[in-house]
Amino acid sequence: MTDPTDAADLRGHACIQSYLGSLDGSPGVYRMLDERQAVLYVGKARNLKKRVASYAKPSGHAPRIARMIRDTASMMFLTTRTETEALLLEQNLIKQLKPRYNVLLRDDKSFPNILVTGDHPFPMIKKHRGAKQEKGSYYGPFASAGAVNRTLTQLQRVFLLRNCSDSMFDSRTRPCLQYQIKRCSGPCVGHISEQDYRGSVRDAEEFLQGKTTRVQKQLAEEMKAASDDMAFERAAALRDRIRALTQVQAGQGINPAGVAEADVIALHTEGGQACVQVFFIRANQNWGNRDYFPRTGSGAEPAEILEGFIGQFYDNKEPPRMLLLSDEIEDPDLMAEALSQKAGRKVQILVPQRGEKKDLVAGALRNARESLARKMSETATQGRLLAGLAEAFDLDRAPERIEVYDNSHIQGTDAVGAMIVAGPEGFLKSQYRKFNIRGDDLTPGDDFGMMREVLTRRFKRLQKEDPDRDKGLWPDLLLIDGGAGQVSAVASIMAEMGVSDIAMIGVAKGIDRDAGKEEFHRTGRRPFALRHNDPVLYFVQRLRDEAHRFAIGTHRAKRAKSVGATPLDEIAGVGAGRKRALLAHFGSAKAVSRAGLDDLKAVEGISEGLAEKIYGFFHARG
Repeated sequence: MTDPTDAADLRGHACIQSYLGSLDGSPGVYRMLDERQAVLYVGKARNLKKRVASYAKPSGHAPRIARMIRDTASMMFLTTRTETEALLLEQNLIKQLKPRYNVLLRDDKSFPNILVTGDHPFPMIKKHRGAKQEKGSYYGPFASAGAVNRTLTQLQRVFLLRNCSDSMFDSRTRPCLQYQIKRCSGPCVGHISEQDYRGSVRDAEEFLQGKTTRVQKQLAEEMKAASDDMAFERAAALRDRIRALTQVQAGQGINPAGVAEADVIALHTEGGQACVQVFFIRANQNWGNRDYFPRTGSGAEPAEILEGFIGQFYDNKEPPRMLLLSDEIEDPDLMAEALSQKAGRKVQILVPQRGEKKDLVAGALRNARESLARKMSETATQGRLLAGLAEAFDLDRAPERIEVYDNSHIQGTDAVGAMIVAGPEGFLKSQYRKFNIRGDDLTPGDDFGMMREVLTRRFKRLQKEDPDRDKGLWPDLLLIDGGAGQVSAVASIMAEMGVSDIAMIGVAKGIDRDAGKEEFHRTGRRPFALRHNDPVLYFVQRLRDEAHRFAIGTHRAKRAKSVGATPLDEIAGVGAGRKRALLAHFGSAKAVSRAGLDDLKAVEGISEGLAEKIYGFFHARG
């Protein structure tokens, strides 16, 4: 690794030129830094010396690259054994450092799958998100939780598989509502044999694998046989199942015959903004699509945008066997090699020119174009609202980052603080934060004390993580749910923190506490109101309501967790999985506390040492 010390007094081309003597032709990753050592850009190179030399030329660069070179005050280098390693390292550093001139994927959530469990005589079908540690067969990814839920609902109508937990299954003495509404075959109370239920599981898995023809043909034959036997109720039930199966396929829209497994990725750029549309094709079925709006690194070309997106998108996801792209990327062979290495099998990258694959890309491209048009329209509207907010509240300029705070509790119990963030692109949900109120010395229900703890923790973290305020993490405006008292309290907290240049506005309900009659409070000024039909008023109401929604949801989750707490949570080595196993085996935490040592050892996943620890924990407590 080369440390940026030799070029301390140089800038731009001269700075970059000064590093060439210490570089060779090794592959690796380079970082360009500004005078404050903030990372401007992270790049990979097959030959570090050649790549860096290209930046040292005084002319011939695109405007974006020219600006980046001008801002460069130092560089850092890390050599790798292969160019593939350099590519993987580059994408990891981009996600970690978020450099200004790189393409950056801003929404990188995991996708849900459908799981057919494999550790029970009567497997269940359910939605699964996260690491695939549970035994069973996984099908996905689906583009959204909504897409999974719709598919699961229809599959339950068709195949009548259970979706209850194992503990609920074991404790049933009569069928549940799912059986009554014909979404489960009632295996918990013996209404279907294990062999017949396994047949339904096999049919469901074949459907999820794309083998729909056999399943539909079999259901049709069963319906005809039932009708011939004059078992009209069963025939009607089978007819309903066939209809539900057809609805699943219709809801999937495009179902390509010649593409079994692929992600279709299309890019549309306009006005310095980009939208990437991803369609998930699995088992010859369309399992939904998602749009992404990556940061374009101040105007990168389509090839760089798409390559940056793919590298970051598959950093924590398993790639399919084929990627169908709308544009060529800079190093398709290298990217294919990196993805193949990650997947443990061959991954193809194609830019189709004709046929069904070309049609799939064209459809994704149309969606990308329409999504970007909507996004740009919403951004323009948001910009007008932010400008109106600045005018209404006499701010120096339209805020780039608004933070809204709220608290939620019931008589002081399970207290949480919540912070939401909004800006020119709307609500930034990845920036939302929740705070478990920890103050032992707080009086229950002390909203001022809770707000003090939340803001103190928030701004101490900001001062630590972004002391120079150059990462875009500091707010321009704070919205507080409350009146003059809350604003005064927040002002004193901020003064103690040494923060005096952030505007604060308290949003209080009017005399009748009706929406539309809000009063606004600022330090040292008289409260005022906006006219009833002012768009800025509606905008502030939306911000406050979103903060309230997030706070209430966080509080409910915390309360639900505390309601479900048991003494097992206090035992080291008993995590969520072993806790579930113990509760499923014994029925309750109280029964676990009374269990003998041999009974504890009989539970799957509980070792002899852990069984002794659990027994000793409850024995000591007794």
